[in-house]
Amino acid sequence: MVIEWINFMVLVGSTILFLYFYVKSVSPAQLEKKIGDSAYPKCKTYRIIAGGFEGITIINYMIYFFYPLPLGLQLVFPWDWIVSILVGIIILIPSVYLMVVGMKDAGRETLEPKKEHTLYGGVYETVRHPQAIGEAVMWFPIALFLNSLFLVLYSFVWIPIFYITCVAEERDLVIRYGAPYLEYRDRVGFLIPKRSQK
Repeated sequence: MVIEWINFMVLVGSTILFLYFYVKSVSPAQLEKKIGDSAYPKCKTYRIIAGGFEGITIINYMIYFFYPLPLGLQLVFPWDWIVSILVGIIILIPSVYLMVVGMKDAGRETLEPKKEHTLYGGVYETVRHPQAIGEAVMWFPIALFLNSLFLVLYSFVWIPIFYITCVAEERDLVIRYGAPYLEYRDRVGFLIPKRSQK
């Protein structure tokens, strides 16, 4: 009984800490105003810490499978597990695609904010936050692979979390790039793809 609640509290805590450190990691231009050029490596550290907390939440998902909360909620879906796996794969393929293509087009900026980095091309000419879309959706396949109704419901938490990180990042990108970013923002979709009209 104790393990279930400890795991749940760690899950919630890690989710909140992921949000906190990831928002800090996408704000190097704002931080630079306070501490100078060291803001960029510091934001890289924040992003690594955020990734660590994201990894902990994945472990919590797996622990939950073995130690679910005693909520009276149906533990698994009423259909065969293979159905959950197939639905998870259908969701996983486009989310992984968006993440991989977004990482490729963003280059090293995916992990390491660089002051001299220019605006991205590729998929970023269709949607401004492809990696965030892919990552927010990717939690549902994990929950489906574990066949857990509770984890699928919990996965909805990641949608506003990644929305908040995108808003925070946009605020910083306006400071970093100024007018070119405002022009880019006007012609490219935020989370809904929109063909760029250069």
